[in-house]
Amino acid sequence: MTKIYDISQTIKEGMPIWPGDTEYAADPTWILEGGCPVNVSKLTLSSHTGTHADAPLHYGNHGVPVDGLSLTPYLGLCHVIDGDAGLAQLPEKLERVLLKQFKTYPHNVWPVDFPTPTSDFIDGLAARGCQLIGVESPSIDPETSKNLPCHKAVERHGMAILEGLVLTDVPCGTYELIALPLKLAEVDASPVRAILREIKSA
Repeated sequence: MTKIYDISQTIKEGMPIWPGDTEYAADPTWILEGGCPVNVSKLTLSSHTGTHADAPLHYGNHGVPVDGLSLTPYLGLCHVIDGDAGLAQLPEKLERVLLKQFKTYPHNVWPVDFPTPTSDFIDGLAARGCQLIGVESPSIDPETSKNLPCHKAVERHGMAILEGLVLTDVPCGTYELIALPLKLAEVDASPVRAILREIKSA
């Protein structure tokens, strides 16, 4: 049976969030009691909660919102590599790259000074035909960055972004990625349920 790796954060109350952003909460709207036949919850969360896809609207006022994104980059063959390994270990042609950046994913603490790629690295990926870059860190740019060079490099090349992946238990290698954003109208990002499927050799 094909092995599946769930590479998504568990969205839960108290989880680390970008400083100053909206904390996640799930509150009951209806409760299965007293004649009510169902449980229903009201969710409060940021569009960048947990594992998520950035849309160009996030880093440009005239960018495409998440409901206008092509789904093609979020589904297909991808390469998982160590975040500090560089381009040398990658094939000359590729479509998607996910970076392992933490020895163990920091589920319960905000990762101060989290690692990020460089804009040159993104340029190099684009030169190989890459459609998507995914990272474990909360952003592809440093927390204190104001000019967002990596987001701008992605924008120049028309690439897609996944952030907040959990790759601790995933060996480096080639997989099938499935990480579709929700169809949220006029929104700058969307949480995703991201998985990797092992590719079995014939």
